[in-house]
Amino acid sequence: MASEPKTLQEAIVYFADPDNCLNYLVAHRPEWKNGVICPTCGSKDVGFVASRRMWQCKNRHPKSQFSVKVGTIMEDSAIGLDKWLVAIWMQTNSRNGVSSWEVHRSIGITQKCAWHMLHRIRLAMQDNRTGGMLGGEVEVDETYIGGKARNMHKNVRMRRISATGGKDKTAVMGILERGGKVRTKVVPSTKRKFLQAEVRMNVEPGAALYTDALKSYAGLDADYTHQVIDHAIEYVRENVHTNCLENFWSLLKRGLNGTYISVEPFHLFRYVDEQAFRYNNRRHADGEVITDAQRFSVAVSQIVGRRLTYAELTGKVGEKPETETVN
Repeated sequence: MASEPKTLQEAIVYFADPDNCLNYLVAHRPEWKNGVICPTCGSKDVGFVASRRMWQCKNRHPKSQFSVKVGTIMEDSAIGLDKWLVAIWMQTNSRNGVSSWEVHRSIGITQKCAWHMLHRIRLAMQDNRTGGMLGGEVEVDETYIGGKARNMHKNVRMRRISATGGKDKTAVMGILERGGKVRTKVVPSTKRKFLQAEVRMNVEPGAALYTDALKSYAGLDADYTHQVIDHAIEYVRENVHTNCLENFWSLLKRGLNGTYISVEPFHLFRYVDEQAFRYNNRRHADGEVITDAQRFSVAVSQIVGRRLTYAELTGKVGEKPETETVN
């Protein structure tokens, strides 16, 4: 491969070459690090068909020919790799996210296809939770996303209320390890049984736990060194605060309110995962800043084994997005 891109401008030029797209994806697919293998039978005895930029498995079976898109978020997509990779670069490196309308105008596909594409990229950005439990100093906090139902149009109000169980806003919980990663989850409510279950699932016993004065966190002292900051009185008391999580909520809401404008409650977890990915991939463990190229590489390495069809995304079986062609 030629020198890999480091900026969006370089990425657009670099991925305009279909061979660069192919070689980059092959090099960054984890299961192909020792050579291309057939996704159907697992055989390494495959040949490259240069005229079609595909591989042919030497074993005889119905799906002996396969492309680099197979088994990824791009499977069955007619959109070219040059557009896919540029869209991934834009979404992983735009601090406040990128809207489907912006992608539609920038790379020349329909807005409906861009919307589906971005949700598939968000799927690749989701944390697979393989890093173990959080420890050390951990902040736990919750926030609410959404507007007041009484300010919405009747049709929108009914849809939102049905999705949130009759409430105006959707609750989101965050757990952040200072100097480490943040984990987020959309929760049914901020009742004790939901919040404490998430804490015990994600935080190792004995960790220093910092929360606000919400009564749902009462009772965690038995398993953690739990300290509370009452925001009605103060926001910081020596090392006791939830300011790191407040910073994350600020970044999240800036993207939701400024870029995406209106997010349906049943899609909210995807947007939260997107922001968590960018937050968790801002610095290396040694404190060195992660570059745009490195963040993009992480996202590309996670596209395998994840797929989101339009029917699954919309809940409308049988409906397909508009033809994925250049405008």
